[in-house]
Amino acid sequence: MAKRGGFGGMGMMPGNMNNLMKQAQRMQKQMEETKEALEAKEYEGTAGGGVVKVKMNGKKEITEVKISPEVVDPEDIEMLEDLVLAAVNEVLRTQTEDEQTEMGKITGGGGLPF
Repeated sequence: MAKRGGFGGMGMMPGNMNNLMKQAQRMQKQMEETKEALEAKEYEGTAGGGVVKVKMNGKKEITEVKISPEVVDPEDIEMLEDLVLAAVNEVLRTQTEDEQTEMGKITGGGGLPF
């Protein structure tokens, strides 16, 4: 019996390899387009019922921080720091989840790096 080459003993026909390459190229193009669309998006995280707002773009660059005057208490700087930290973490989490969801649509959730 002749030994079959290819992946896992399953021979790859030249046409199959071409199809695989075309699919990979399509996926790469979709990923690039999705990455560009994600980078153009804006995300917002809030804390303290909205007294602290942080905006970030899809490149994970903080673009704006808004703090309501009523939350500024010189006697309690620690609370303000905690609110800013919470809002930043929320906006990062939101952007990361969106990125994973959108890229997962392309990769089929296979956890491929991008």
